[in-house]
Formats: sequence, C-alpha cells, structure tokens
Amino acid sequence: MTIELRPLTAADAQAHCAGEDELTVRWLTGGYGTVEGTIEFFEWLAGNADARVGKRGFGIWKSGRLCGYIDYNPDLDDGLDPDDVALAYAVHPWARGHGVAVEAVQLVCDVLRAEELGTRAAIRVEPENSASVRVAQKAGFSYLRDFPSNRDTQPDGTPTTFSLYLLDL
Repeated sequence: MTIELRPLTAADAQAHCAGEDELTVRWLTGGYGTVEGTIEFFEWLAGNADARVGKRGFGIWKSGRLCGYIDYNPDLDDGLDPDDVALAYAVHPWARGHGVAVEAVQLVCDVLRAEELGTRAAIRVEPENSASVRVAQKAGFSYLRDFPSNRDTQPDGTPTTFSLYLLDL
C-alpha cells in the first residue's frame, strides 16, 4: 500500500469533516468539526508550516482519496521532554485496519528527521484506545510510561491518563 501526505487546503475541508466519526471525536477532537472551522484550522496549520513553527498537519491520501489526518507538534509539553515531538492522527472509517496510520506515522517521522526537528517522536494515547496503541507498536515506538495529563480531562473532570510511546529520530 502506498499513501502520501499533503498539506490540507480549504478544498479538503468537506471530505475531512465527512471522515469524522464517533471514534475520531472520542480519541482526538472532542467534537465534530464544521467546514468553516476546519478551513480556519487548515489555514492556521499552513501559516505555521510557512513560518516553520508550531503544530503542522497533513492530509493522509490513499489512491487519490483523503483518508485521514496527521500532525506533529514540537511545542506540546504535556508529559513530554523538551526535544520530544508529539504526533496525533485519525483515519477515516473506510480506511481503517489497512496500515494507513502506521505508514503515515512513519512518513511524518521521516519529515521530522529531514527537518532535524526533535530527538524523539512521541505518541500519547489513552490506554483504552487499543487501535492507536497498535499503531505505535507497529510503527516501532516503545512504551515508556503512563502519566496523568496536566491539560486534558475526562468528562468527570479527572485528568486523562495517557500512555507514552517514543521513537528515537
């Protein structure tokens, strides 16, 4: 299987929003996006990419069709060391279970190496998110520890517990 990563544009917002489902909302976004809000988010990511700062994101494309999203954030410090770069991703339901997320994570790690950004890639995942745990393991990341978040909370207000998986870059 071959996938590619491309910066997202306003033209991709509708397909991106259509790919969201309750698992995406549960594990990544916390709510369904609107096309307008998604366009603003994509423009913000493009500005970050142009300035070479902050979070940068990509669409994941398979056979010419948008099938997910992945980003990296060198500024996230919740549970991470200063030179760790956090990764986050979601795959549309129709493309799940085919190794798309694993390949996308590996491609983003290649970008981080080429840009010499950070010393380790980090995946923070709630332990109950077994699909994302498998992605981290299949992409060659090693489990380091569990930790309570200092910024994310459960619906009842308690801190979210994350498992931390790392890969040397």
